Amino acid sequence: MQIAILLFDRFTALDAVGPYETLGRLPDADTVFVAERTGPVRSDTGNLALVADRALVDVPHPDIVVVPGGPGQTPQMDNEVLLGWLRTADTTSTWTTSVCTGSLLLAAAGLLRGRRATSHWLALEYLERFGAEPTGKRVVSDGKYVTAAGVSAGIDMGLTLLGRIAGDEQAQAVQLLTEYDPQPPYDAGSPRKAPAHLVEELRRNSRFSPT
Repeated sequence: MQIAILLFDRFTALDAVGPYETLGRLPDADTVFVAERTGPVRSDTGNLALVADRALVDVPHPDIVVVPGGPGQTPQMDNEVLLGWLRTADTTSTWTTSVCTGSLLLAAAGLLRGRRATSHWLALEYLERFGAEPTGKRVVSDGKYVTAAGVSAGIDMGLTLLGRIAGDEQAQAVQLLTEYDPQPPYDAGSPRKAPAHLVEELRRNSRFSPT
């Protein structure tokens, strides 16, 4: 089974690495990082790069597609090379997935029309513009489409899909191996729980802010 994790300039690192460390542990899986061109691709901080060993044209029919988000997602929304690859890959993929604002790229490619999906909470409403039905859940499955909310939710998405493919025990083993046992020091991981002034500040400074 081939898993293709898409990279583009200014992606968010954990969006890609979370599924890589969980879903990528699927037995006998061939996990590849792909981009328009091979070589290093910088994350949103500019301090980290992942290497795309394969170009999009070299991986036309992966079994699983993983699309991360990040600030670099916005300029990719009208990149027909990338969107065209998503459409082509989706015609034969067993699973098409995203993390964070990666779902907006799936939506822009026309793949989420009429489907339930999620995204980062700051971008959730934008799914409606492409005919998707947004939901604030952490992981959403609709047919073969599995979307995750912001950044860290990609770990949950990877484990969810791993369990569906290889069984609960395999997913539990990976969760144990990676010691994924969240016990955060704060309870501010969603806009429903965080202090209101922080929510408003992040909304105001977001690239998705109407102003």
